[in-house]
Amino acid sequence: MKLWLARHATPLVQGGMCYGRQDVAADAPATAKCAQALAGLLPAGTRVTHSPLQRCAQLAQALRELRPDLACSSDPRLQEIDFGAWEGRAWQDIAPTELQSWTDGFAEYAVGGSGESTSQVMARVASAFDELRGQADTLWITHAGVIRAAELIARGTRQITRADEWPVEAPSYGQWCTLELQTHS
Repeated sequence: MKLWLARHATPLVQGGMCYGRQDVAADAPATAKCAQALAGLLPAGTRVTHSPLQRCAQLAQALRELRPDLACSSDPRLQEIDFGAWEGRAWQDIAPTELQSWTDGFAEYAVGGSGESTSQVMARVASAFDELRGQADTLWITHAGVIRAAELIARGTRQITRADEWPVEAPSYGQWCTLELQTHS
């Protein structure tokens, strides 16, 4: 089976802001452009699951308008990392000591004091990923952090301990990648 991992279009936030779980809209024309491209590529019967955050729900809705044959559902496990007290702050305003604490304790550090740890993100994405077994081709409309976690899980990595193990690359806004997954248990 093929897992499509699409990142939402450009969010309507000021550049340099930490906005993980913050529910912000995406640029409407960019969302429409991404939906148009995906609509022409997705095979019939593809399941569409999206993060409930509006920047992803917008893309799911735009895609559904173009492809009413696609079954869409929302899954909170596909939300971006919760950055706790860092949400809505400029990255440059977060104390270097806080960022260093996150890097030093990457697996278990609760980001922003009250947010999620990388281990928690990996566990919830793995839970959604494990439900893909035996399913039809699936599109996840999600966020860069979830895409990075899914790529690690697809390679057999379910836990990471160091920040340098976390993938740097992710699709740009309104772009996607695909993973070929084994269909047997």
